[in-house]
Amino acid sequence: MSTVTVGVSLKAYFGRQQARDWFADVAARVARHDAVQAGAVDVFVIPTYLQIADARAALAGTPVAIGAQDVSAYGVGAYTGEITAAELADSGVSLAEIGHAERRRLFGETDDVVAAKAAAALAHGVTPVLCIGETIETDAASAARATVAQLHTDLADAPDGPVIAAYEPVWAIGAPAPAPDAHIVTVIAALREALASLPGRAGSRVIYGGSAGPGLLARLGDGVDGLFLGRFAHDPAAFEAVLDEASALATARRGA
Repeated sequence: MSTVTVGVSLKAYFGRQQARDWFADVAARVARHDAVQAGAVDVFVIPTYLQIADARAALAGTPVAIGAQDVSAYGVGAYTGEITAAELADSGVSLAEIGHAERRRLFGETDDVVAAKAAAALAHGVTPVLCIGETIETDAASAARATVAQLHTDLADAPDGPVIAAYEPVWAIGAPAPAPDAHIVTVIAALREALASLPGRAGSRVIYGGSAGPGLLARLGDGVDGLFLGRFAHDPAAFEAVLDEASALATARRGA
């Protein structure tokens, strides 16, 4: 896949005005970024629920897709506090982050819950950004087996449609440095192969998250389909630096 994907989740770090300022800054940067405008670099931003309308307004006219940080496993009905996939789709949201390690740890989300959310999203044309990764640091081969098994479980009985698998080893989230390059490439190769073997998943991508920041994409090269950024993208200049790396990688792929 020649297109390189760069995504950002803002988690719950920004207040409403801070997020608006960030969206405005990022909108100006992507507007002048040729690779983003041409579709060589595919960008998505995942704000809080309350910031979705602000993100859509600021990023209107750009190719940036807007996601949500969660989605209900349930449909329309008496589910107080839930946000359904149908409502997300109606609100212009095209992606939903599902199964992040923090939700698994803090809110007890199991693979069965993640699978139900992924199925609900796909049923309404919302692309899951499916977060998967081993909890304890181990060798790459063991990590690959664990994450492939998790991928199959989390997509069990889900409708057809592409997904973005975000490989985020839990032990690397919030760490000073990402997982070792060779470890990342080994696990992502296994996830790519697993997705390619699943009927109905054409167009899926595998990106890396977990203390991802500037410099990593240039090292990983064709070993990944892109990056899923967190705190390193709070500085719009650092975010733009990653877009520049993605542009260089996309250009190299298309020239190969």
